[in-house]
Amino acid sequence: NSMNWITKIIKAGEKIKTVFHERASKADQEASLWTSCTCLNGPMLKTDLEANLFVCPSCNKHHRIKPSQRFDILFGKNNYEIMDTPQPVDDPLGFVDSMPYKQRLKNARKKTGLKCSMVVSTGSINNIPITAIASDFDFMGASMGAAEGEAFLFAAQHAIENKQPLIMVATGGGMKMQESLISLSQMTRTTLAINEVKAAGLPYIVVMADPVAGGITASYAMLGSLHIAEPGALVAFAGARVIKGTVKEDLPEGFQKSEYVQKTGFIDLIVERKDLASKIGILLSILLKKNSAISSEQNETSEDTQQLSRTAS
Repeated sequence: NSMNWITKIIKAGEKIKTVFHERASKADQEASLWTSCTCLNGPMLKTDLEANLFVCPSCNKHHRIKPSQRFDILFGKNNYEIMDTPQPVDDPLGFVDSMPYKQRLKNARKKTGLKCSMVVSTGSINNIPITAIASDFDFMGASMGAAEGEAFLFAAQHAIENKQPLIMVATGGGMKMQESLISLSQMTRTTLAINEVKAAGLPYIVVMADPVAGGITASYAMLGSLHIAEPGALVAFAGARVIKGTVKEDLPEGFQKSEYVQKTGFIDLIVERKDLASKIGILLSILLKKNSAISSEQNETSEDTQQLSRTAS
């Protein structure tokens, strides 16, 4: 018995050491000036990776980025405005698994500095004002609950009221099961909001960034006027292991990567991160010229601006 007791103490000590070591190594990684990629082609400076828009110069892997970094790339460094979105009740069901849902939210907020995983902004590409949404994967895997639904609806409403195209940079693991049916209802709510944006004659463009999965793929990520994806992004509903176990056969090479999903017709274009803004600018110019009401109104506005500038000079 005494031996069992000593063994338990030793095992507990080992566990504590492991936890401290993991935390220390994470802190060391964050503090370090260096990083690496999964291609293991040697270390690289974090500043070099950032200068390359967080794309590995060796293997072209498009690393996950924050909403603010996404907006910097689309609109230009700090050349956009973040909007405050409605914040519903945090934990409607009082959900607890291995820890309370409220604690998970608290941890995610501390880690990201965000209220929820979705961020809404306004900016311009080619002088076209745009409403954009991007998600932070570090906030509980960018999964969707009531707060994200409210953010999406807020963005759709803003796009309609201001006659702006809506861009959704889709990423995340699906719906938040801690909110059960409240979470699943966001699939319907976002779908209805997208229908309203399209009914107003406005383009809704989806950019798929690694990974897009579950209820996100099954709702707002697959309802775009156009579907663009970054190279090598995972785009899936169920996981490959689940599918393989169900169909009981090997899956094709690169199954669920954006290139494969393009071949099967669910993605229109695969665009490198460095080309996203220019490609979206061209596509929006074409789409908005087709919509005579919006393009004529924008022309009138630009003519008014030119008239004002001539008068001022």
